[in-house]
Amino acid sequence: KHTLSGSTERTLMKLLVDDNTDRVVGLHMVGADAGEIVQGFAVAMKAGATKAVFDSTIGIHPTAAEEFVTMRESVKAPAIEI
Repeated sequence: KHTLSGSTERTLMKLLVDDNTDRVVGLHMVGADAGEIVQGFAVAMKAGATKAVFDSTIGIHPTAAEEFVTMRESVKAPAIEI
């Protein structure tokens, strides 16, 4: 599915959220400008942003970065203790 109008470029994005605290604890991105986009979100994570904060943020359209604040489908995976 291409979310950016007219784009055939593919991008992979994943947001990691602590189920107990709702804090965003990580994110992954593979695609164009990933370094630039991830750096901006690193500031939000360092400040303790929650998934609710991401959900209430208006995305800048049309950008790949807006996908991080419009992710709504949750995929639960069991935690792995190291």
